[in-house]
Amino acid sequence: MSGGGTHLSYQELDAQVAAVARGLLDLGLARGARVAVYLEKRPETVIGLFAAAAAGGAFVPVNPLLKPRQVAHILQDCNVDVLITSVPRLETLADVLADCPDLRVKVVVDEQAASGVLPWAELVARGASASRGPAPGTESDMAAILYTSGSTGLPKGVVLSHRNLLAGAESVSSYLENTPDDRILSVLPLSFDAGLSQLTTAFCAGAEAVLMTYLLPRDVIKACARARITGLTAVPPLLNQLAPLEWPEEAVANLRYVATTGGRMPRPTLERLRAALPNTKPYLMYGLTEAFRSTYLDPAEVDGRPESIGKAVPNAEILVVRPDGSLCDDEEPGELVHRGPFVALGYWNDPERTAQRFKPAPGQPAGICQPELAVWSGDRVRRDKDGFLYFIGRADEMIKTSGYRVSPTELEEVIYASGLVAEVAALGLAHPMLGEAILVAATAPDGAMLEAEEILAKCRLELPGFMVPQQVIALDAMPKNANGKIDRAGLAARYKDLFQET
Repeated sequence: MSGGGTHLSYQELDAQVAAVARGLLDLGLARGARVAVYLEKRPETVIGLFAAAAAGGAFVPVNPLLKPRQVAHILQDCNVDVLITSVPRLETLADVLADCPDLRVKVVVDEQAASGVLPWAELVARGASASRGPAPGTESDMAAILYTSGSTGLPKGVVLSHRNLLAGAESVSSYLENTPDDRILSVLPLSFDAGLSQLTTAFCAGAEAVLMTYLLPRDVIKACARARITGLTAVPPLLNQLAPLEWPEEAVANLRYVATTGGRMPRPTLERLRAALPNTKPYLMYGLTEAFRSTYLDPAEVDGRPESIGKAVPNAEILVVRPDGSLCDDEEPGELVHRGPFVALGYWNDPERTAQRFKPAPGQPAGICQPELAVWSGDRVRRDKDGFLYFIGRADEMIKTSGYRVSPTELEEVIYASGLVAEVAALGLAHPMLGEAILVAATAPDGAMLEAEEILAKCRLELPGFMVPQQVIALDAMPKNANGKIDRAGLAARYKDLFQET
């Protein structure tokens, strides 16, 4: 693994993970306790995550783009016991940590730390002298909690077992044909299941993981050339930016595959990438945080089926079902249901939403008394006569922008809290580069004018960049449906072409 000027062999990485794991145990980390890591992408981030799991706890990667409000929600929601971060980031959390009573230990990767805060070097030193190891566990134990936005409310934590992580890594690395000779560029946030996958697949295959936080798309191409990258997985908005750029021969010669996840890659982007990278295999993938990776399209099928999300990945079964759970016929739209060892343990401390999404798998023998749970995705797909799947749309109102899942409700709550609106609706509309762009439609409080720029300024202050709306539109009155609810479908239809010329 390499990043930030540091290169670690697997032997060195294993030793550092083991030392930090013993250090966490020496601090009193209990089995199953949560360890949050709120850092930019760097070796300590990776070591902290895997050390938490090695110590018998569960790691919680926190997207470094999140603002204090979102970080506090995660720390509170899963009762984080230990936080690993940096001094500057810890300072930004000063006003919210008082609301996190379960947070017992704060560790910073900097050399100097304030009173009551443990420097990383001291954590490592404690581990080097500690003799206590983790209690025996099984692959069914909780290993991680990944936070993903829902269509309503604040982000929810998807609980993953060791088995989930290992089975997913084995599956993805098998169809990507990863080997120890691969050098995989890690450009996605490690809080994403697809970003974490870049580490787990590399570790599974013995490949090199190259950590990168990029500022400009061109930096990604430069990194591919400099590090002789063989595997790149990215979200479509990034690939949209990479496709028209010039790719130097050093990058072209080594890049064995480009994979996309987190949304559909536009056909023009795919064609440009294939022209720029004629010897690079394109893998079009579809996945769920609740089940890691579900489908992929074999590169050999891309020419004939560029719109397809492919077939089930190895060791998974993907079903297309009707509302009553019966299997759909070919070409009949239905809900995508994923069964197999990647299916997560549910949502942390949320039995209601877990019961809605994790339900018995269709078609299991009636004699099985304890039904197997599958993930009912909420996504509508169809299957052709050859078994290839095609994405139709989402049943919920989730906004998918720049590869991120954004909860309309969470965004609306921030805008309502500003006092600048009477009513507000956040929508995701088709955008040629972002996948979906965020439009906010709002009405002003009585006797006032809607201040769109003030609303945007509030969003920039309170939210990460990917949640900030592209545009705010003032309405005289919010359209309602027969039930008195905001007519989101009508608004989406009215403004559906708003960003098509962007």
